[in-house]
Amino acid sequence: MLKQNILSKIAQNVINHIHEGLIITDEKGKIVFVNPAFEMVTGYVAEEVIGENPNILQSGVHNKEFYESMWNEIIHRGFWEGEIWNKRKNGELFVEWLKIHSIKDSEGAITNYVAIFSDITERKKNIEQLKKMAHYDILTGVPNRYLLTKRIESLIQTSRKYNQQFAVLFLDLDRFKYVNDTLGHLAGDLLLKKVAQRLKGILQRKDTIARIGGDEFIIVLPNLRHIREAIQIAEAIHEALKAAFRLNGHEAYISVSIGISFYPHDGEDIETLIRNADRAMYQAKVSGRNHFEVYHSESHDQDQQGFFLENLLRKAVIHKEFELHYQPQIHIETKQIYGVEALLRWKRPDIGFVSPGQFIPIAEESGMIIPISEWVLLQACEDLKRLSLTYPHLKMSVNISAIHFQQADFVKKLEQMIEQSNVNPRFLELELTESTIMPRAEKSIEQLVKLKQLGLKIAVDDFGTGFSSLSYLRRFPIDILKIDQSFIKSLSSSYDDASIVTAIIKMGQNLRLSIIAEGVETEKQFKFLRQQGCDYAQGYYISKPLPFAELQEFLKEWTAIIGGNTDG
Repeated sequence: MLKQNILSKIAQNVINHIHEGLIITDEKGKIVFVNPAFEMVTGYVAEEVIGENPNILQSGVHNKEFYESMWNEIIHRGFWEGEIWNKRKNGELFVEWLKIHSIKDSEGAITNYVAIFSDITERKKNIEQLKKMAHYDILTGVPNRYLLTKRIESLIQTSRKYNQQFAVLFLDLDRFKYVNDTLGHLAGDLLLKKVAQRLKGILQRKDTIARIGGDEFIIVLPNLRHIREAIQIAEAIHEALKAAFRLNGHEAYISVSIGISFYPHDGEDIETLIRNADRAMYQAKVSGRNHFEVYHSESHDQDQQGFFLENLLRKAVIHKEFELHYQPQIHIETKQIYGVEALLRWKRPDIGFVSPGQFIPIAEESGMIIPISEWVLLQACEDLKRLSLTYPHLKMSVNISAIHFQQADFVKKLEQMIEQSNVNPRFLELELTESTIMPRAEKSIEQLVKLKQLGLKIAVDDFGTGFSSLSYLRRFPIDILKIDQSFIKSLSSSYDDASIVTAIIKMGQNLRLSIIAEGVETEKQFKFLRQQGCDYAQGYYISKPLPFAELQEFLKEWTAIIGGNTDG
C-alpha cells in the first residue's frame, strides 16, 4: 500500500510538471482532469473546463469530415495522432501535435479518453520561415533561383503535355552600380525592393517573378497565345520603371535591359532558356540599354564561334602560334624606306591564317589582348634590333590597343621590353587611334608624355575617322598623323575624300607633324599624295605585309634599286 502511494505521488508529480498538455475525459467525452500545462497553453483553468467537452477548443479550421475521420480511428483502433488547429481562451489560434488514446476496462469497455498535446505553433512558424528563406529572396520577397527552377520544371512538363509556349524574360537593371556607389548599399537594397514591387504590379497571378542575384530578375510568362504578349510585358516593364524612385530622401531613376527567350523555340530545358534570354539581354545592353531584345539563334551561333575562338586564342598564346608580318613605309619624295609597320598574324596549324578582324575583337573582349600585345611589342623590338644592324635608321611601327594603353603599368612594362631587347627607342613608333586617346584626353596626355620621355615616336592611327578635338590634338605630344585607308581608297572617285586628305595633310604641316597615308594601292593615289605634300606612304602599291625573312629580302632589293640607305 505504501509503495502504491509513492508511485501515485510520483505520477502526480510528473503530470504536474511535464510540458505536454493532458486532458482526461470520461467515456462520454466530458473532461474530468487537465494538468497545469493544459492551463498554460489554452488559457483555461481547470475549473472552467471540468465537465465540458473538449470541443470548446475547436478552431473552426477543420471541417466535419476531419473530426469524423479522427473519431473513427479512435473507436476502431483505439488511437489517433496528428496535427490539429485549436483555439485558446482569448480566441488566438494555435497548432498542436495531438495524441488521443481510448482507455478500456478488463471487459473491453471504454472508460476514459486521454489526450496529450504539444503546442508546436512556434516550431511551425520557424519551419515556415525556413521554408520561405529556402524558396524566396529575403530582400525583395519574390521567389529565388531555387523556387524559380522548380516552377519552370513544372511549367515545362505542363507546356509539353498541352503543346503550350511560355516566355522567359531576363532583366538586368542599367547602371545599378552607380546607385550603390553614389547613394550607398542601403539605398541600393531599397531600390531593388521597390523595383520588385513595381514589377509584381504589372504581372498576373499565374506569372512568376524571381530575383536570381544582384540586380538581375527573371520573369516567366506561361501559356502564351502569341509572342506579342511577352513583348507587351517588356514594354510595360520599361514604362513602369520610368518614374523616379524615392530612396531615403533622394530621387533615383533606373532603366532595365531585357532579353526574351521562348519555350520551345529557343530551348526545351531551363538552362538553355535562361542562357538564351541572358544572351538577348546582353545584346540589349550593347544596343544602348533601356531596351529589350528577343533571342535569335544567329547571335547564338556567333557566340559559340566567339567562345570557340577565345579558347583557341588562349592555346595560341601558349603554343606560340602568332607571328609578325611587316609592311614597308616609304618616303614619297625619295622613295627610300622610312620604316615598317608590325602587323599581327595568327596562323593555326590546321586551318592556316585567321583574320585579325575575327580574333582581335574577341581578344579585346576577353582580356587576352594584354598578353598578346606584350608579345607583339617584345617581338617587334627584337626584330627591330636585328634590322638595325643593316638598316640603322629604320623605324618600327607598332599598333597599341586601347585596353593595353590604359593599363597602369603599360609604360613601365614597355620600358622593360626596350631594355631587354637593347633597342634604341628613337626608332620605335607607337600607333594609337583617335578613339584610344580622345575619351580620356587628360589621362592620355599624361601617358603620352611619359612615352615621349622614353624617346619614342607617337602616331595617331586611322586619323579622320573619329571625332578629334583640334584643341586637344594640339596639346598631344604626337609626331605623326596616319590618314585612314578608307579616304585613300576613294581618292579618285570621291571629291569629298580627296578634300579631307588634302586638309589633313595641310593641317599636319601647320602643326609640324609628319603625315603617313596607308592603303595606297595605285600609282594615281601615290601621285596625288606626292602633289599634296604627304610625307610617307604604305600599301600594296609598295608591298604587301611580309614575314620577317621576306622583309629582309625586300629591303635588300629595294635599297639596291633606289640606292642609298633607309630614310632617317
